Amino acid sequence: MENQDQVYVFATWKVKQGEIDKVLDLLKTVREESIKEDGNLFYKVHQSNLDANTLVLYEGYINEAAIEEHRNSSHFQELVLGKIVPLLENREIVLTTLIQ
Repeated sequence: MENQDQVYVFATWKVKQGEIDKVLDLLKTVREESIKEDGNLFYKVHQSNLDANTLVLYEGYINEAAIEEHRNSSHFQELVLGKIVPLLENREIVLTTLIQ
């Protein structure tokens, strides 16, 4: 059920050449841990059809506080910031609210 507090994250990651397998492997664990969070609605990983090194993460959270909780989690700090971000060329994150 949708409510106005829910926040959706679209994160576009451009992975450095030769690092996609390592990033996808780490992301499996990040996803498994993220969907266990109380405030998480879903965590979906997409790969570009035109460029295998471009990933788009689509995540749903019950509210902004749940996103903060996610960002402060050990799996986000250790795996995303500690291990994945150094393997990325670029990382863009957009927080959104569903309007229709």
